[in-house]
Amino acid sequence: MKKFDPRNIRVRKVNVDEIDDRMLLINLYATQALTLIIGIIWILFQRQNLFSLLAIPNELNFLYWGAGLAAAVIAVDLLISRWVPEEAADDGGVNDRIFRKRPVWHIVLIAFIVAICEELLFRGAVQHAIGPYWTSIVFATIHVRYLRHWIPTGLVFSISYGLGWIYEQSGTLWAPIAAHFIIDLVMGLIIRFRRES
Repeated sequence: MKKFDPRNIRVRKVNVDEIDDRMLLINLYATQALTLIIGIIWILFQRQNLFSLLAIPNELNFLYWGAGLAAAVIAVDLLISRWVPEEAADDGGVNDRIFRKRPVWHIVLIAFIVAICEELLFRGAVQHAIGPYWTSIVFATIHVRYLRHWIPTGLVFSISYGLGWIYEQSGTLWAPIAAHFIIDLVMGLIIRFRRES
């Protein structure tokens, strides 16, 4: 039997083009599952009631907050993509690989899972502990693929701060979840149906 030696573990940077589609999806869903688990544990350690945090409000005002922020983010993103060179907003091709050949139902599923998992962790747990500004710094840092360029880093920080702000204004986690879902869904569909120039 071969003995395990942790000194033989080698870590190297992997380019997104080196990962096949199946492994990319496994990575995506595994990181979202980890995000969800960390969020739930953190919320429970904060002695927050998970069920009241995820309770759907009786009034639909949260949809106005979510749709309003999503519309503003999508408009800004489309303007940036129109006027800023593509290499200045490059994420390394990850979003293109995730959404380009995905069926519409799968884009909807990905957007929904990401919105629930990330908002539960970042708005439900992290923001409760350190506030919207520092949460946005953590959120931007976690989205490491954007850190190579200041425009996407600033955009991710601003989106996160906006999500935190509408969470505080609406009083429900479903406002940032709705916004996050709409943003990811629309941007995923744009990537999916974008014509190559």
